[in-house]
Amino acid sequence: MTVTSPDAAARAAGLLSRPVAINGLTVPNRIAMAPMTRMFSPGGVPGEDVVSYYSRRAAAGVGLIVTEGTYVGHESAGQSDRVPRFHGEEQLAGWAKVAEAVHAAGGTIVPQLWHIGMVREQGQAPYPQAPAVGPSGVRTDGTEGEGKAMTQGDIDDVVAAFARAAADAERIGFDGVELHGAHGYLIDQFLWSGTNRRTDAYGGDPVARAKFAAEVVAAVRAAVSPEFPVLFRYSQWKQDAYDARLAETPQELEAILAPLAAAGVDAFHASTRRYWLPEFEDSDLNLAGWTKKLTGRPVVTVGSVGLNGEFLEAFQGRGAELGGLDDLLDRMERDEFDLVAVGRALLQDPQWAAKVLAGRFDELAPYDPASLQTLS
Repeated sequence: MTVTSPDAAARAAGLLSRPVAINGLTVPNRIAMAPMTRMFSPGGVPGEDVVSYYSRRAAAGVGLIVTEGTYVGHESAGQSDRVPRFHGEEQLAGWAKVAEAVHAAGGTIVPQLWHIGMVREQGQAPYPQAPAVGPSGVRTDGTEGEGKAMTQGDIDDVVAAFARAAADAERIGFDGVELHGAHGYLIDQFLWSGTNRRTDAYGGDPVARAKFAAEVVAAVRAAVSPEFPVLFRYSQWKQDAYDARLAETPQELEAILAPLAAAGVDAFHASTRRYWLPEFEDSDLNLAGWTKKLTGRPVVTVGSVGLNGEFLEAFQGRGAELGGLDDLLDRMERDEFDLVAVGRALLQDPQWAAKVLAGRFDELAPYDPASLQTLS
């Protein structure tokens, strides 16, 4: 894909610069920053370099920033002492500075609240003694590994940890929260039949598998103000199973999403590796498009925006050539989705949004994976 239409610049400015409402929040334009784990927060504390990293992108026109994944206050939530945490006095003070700087730059920001579940490897920081936990003690590659199936008490503890993090997010000045329910992490492990083999109320058909996620959403919704936005990110694919699917049909997808919408999700973030691919047969709607059609909620699309090559290749040291924006603009014109989240292109170039909104496509550059090594 390349940008070839002579009116692409004008269309980008018109379509992407429109404000959009998510519950009580008005996002100034349609460009979001996708969450990307950076591991530049020693001790789980985001420092001044993290403040600058996010505020630079807000100042250059990103309407909504979704932060990198941040561990909720449960000892099994993560496995790195360099990934930021969303609990603890020092950690939250660091995040408050991030939110303040983004607002000063004219943007809006939500933290992505995260629990990795069975992805966790034993003995890792920040809590080496904490076990990996999941719905059935099964990893996304099908192996059982070292971990435990969650008891009702474990479930209640994790639900409460998400609720506390959301309440803290509102208290320290964030504009909403995003719950990480994608890519084979804990919430997704409950949603997917490949990792959820429970025979109690949390396992079985798609509605039962959505029970844990719905309880997290409901607890978060109850912990924050009614107008405070709650976003939910989900995906079909998993880190160790790219061809995995939560739903084979729109009907199955609706069975999963409807309980989440009813529990209080204000917007969905539908994660795909290539946003332009249709999700189901007999329709060119992508996953975000189907999500909007089935739930009526605002939706964020994501997946290799502006690049020819999906993001997982970046972790293998591969670059990506520029891709076009015409198809994206066509879909936005049809209101297939409401916002577009940009990952690698924004990671490399803090000015990406400003360039696109101004139609300066000639200033865009191919993706260089060396960008992963710095916090520019």
